[in-house]
Amino acid sequence: MSGNARSRLLAELSVVARRYIASYALFNQAVADHLGLHPTDLQCLSLLTLEGGPVTTGRVAELTGLTTGSATRLVDRLERAGYVERRRDEEDRRRVLVAPVPERAAEFERVWERLGGGWLALFDDLDDEQLALFVEHMRRTTEFATRQAARLRAGEVP
Repeated sequence: MSGNARSRLLAELSVVARRYIASYALFNQAVADHLGLHPTDLQCLSLLTLEGGPVTTGRVAELTGLTTGSATRLVDRLERAGYVERRRDEEDRRRVLVAPVPERAAEFERVWERLGGGWLALFDDLDDEQLALFVEHMRRTTEFATRQAARLRAGEVP
């Protein structure tokens, strides 16, 4: 591929990526509005359902990049909305764990399935190698975004 063609593709990628991120942020806002949640709370709930079990508020802070105080307030909001519950750790009664309320988590999953059910169909025409490329791209961009968010929070970016 010539340098000009690659430059054009990279420029197009930059534009498409910005539109993709904006469309997802707006979609996230719409889903959050539908469920009566703040967009950050919605994403926290999504991350909690991927954890496979109850977590500490400290883990919520790690997952979201929030301070522990902000994570506590986020958990408070999710608890008031009925999406999570706090419970004592059976092994260490001093620890409090946060867990999605099963019925509400199921409701949340149903909304995602109804809205995003066609998303996987977007990849039906791809072979396994192309699909693996998308998976790797999503892993890399997730890691990149996490690092960049940490830099912003640390004040490393003016």
